[in-house]
Amino acid sequence: KDAEKELNCAADGFQVVVDRNDFKAEGQIEKLRQYASATDVAAVAISVTDALNEAIPEELRKLQKAGIKVITIDSDVNRETARDSRFAYLGTDNIVGGRELGVAAKGLLPNGGKYATFVGLKNAANAQERISGLAEGAGDKFIQVENLGDGGDEAVARTNVKDALSRHEDIALLAGIWSYNTPAIIDIVKQANAREKLKLIGFDADPPAILGMGEGMLDAMVVQNPYQMGYQGVRILRAMIKNDEATVKEMLPNRDAKDGDILDTGLKVIVPNEGSPLKRDQFGSKTEFLKLDEFKLWLEKYKLTGS
Repeated sequence: KDAEKELNCAADGFQVVVDRNDFKAEGQIEKLRQYASATDVAAVAISVTDALNEAIPEELRKLQKAGIKVITIDSDVNRETARDSRFAYLGTDNIVGGRELGVAAKGLLPNGGKYATFVGLKNAANAQERISGLAEGAGDKFIQVENLGDGGDEAVARTNVKDALSRHEDIALLAGIWSYNTPAIIDIVKQANAREKLKLIGFDADPPAILGMGEGMLDAMVVQNPYQMGYQGVRILRAMIKNDEATVKEMLPNRDAKDGDILDTGLKVIVPNEGSPLKRDQFGSKTEFLKLDEFKLWLEKYKLTGS
C-alpha cells in the first residue's frame, strides 16, 4: 500500500489488491483462472503454494500469453521446469536463509542433536529450500527426526509440536519454518515446561515470536523483509505495465545472466539482547545481525509490528 501511494499508481489507473486463497494448490489455480478471465487485471504477483504442481505455472503462462505481467514473491515456481512462467522472483534466497538458520542451530548446540521442523505446506518451494538449507548449515552432527506440515491450520501446527515432543524425549531443537510455526512452538513448549532442554529457532518475526524472544522463549530468528517484497513487487509490476525498461534494468541489472531474474530482498538474524552465544561473524557477510532491541527500532522505522 505504501508503494501504491508513493509511486502514485492511482494516477495511472492502477489499484493494488491483496488476494488470498485457502492454502491449497487448487484454490490458487482457481484464482489464477479468475484473473485470466477478468478484464481489469494488468499484473499478478504470486507466492506459489506448491512448486511441484505443474498446473500453477501452466496458468501463469496463460496469464502472460494474455498480456498480464507475472512475477513470484516469497515462494517461487520450480526453477528447473517453470522459470519461463514468471518474469522474476522477488524475495529471500530461501536456501541461504535456511543455511543461516542452520548456522544458528550449530552455534546454539555445538555438539549437535535431534531436531524437528514445522511448516505449513511441505511442497512449497520456500519450505523445501529452507529445510534443506537448515540441514546443510547445521551439519552432520544434527539429525532431523520430524518434518511436519499443517496445511496452514494453526491448531494443527500446535498439535504437531505436541506430537513431536511426545515422540522424541531426547529432541534438542525445534525450528519454525513459516511465520506462525514459531509462536506455536513457543506456546507448546511453555505448556510442557520444556524450555530448559530445548533450543528454539524460527523463520520470520511474528509479533508473538518477538514477544517470546523478549521473554526468553526464543533463541534466534532468521527474518525476511516482506515490506520490501511488497514494495518492490508493486514497483516492478508498475514498471513492466508501463514499459519502463530503465526501472526494470535498475532492479534486475543482470536479468539475462544465471539467476539474474531474482531480486533478493535480504535477511536478518535476530538474537536476544543478552546472553546469546551467537555472534555476527558466524553468519554470511550479506546477512544483517541484530539484537532484539535493534530489530524493534527497525520495525518502528517502517511502522511494522512484525516481519
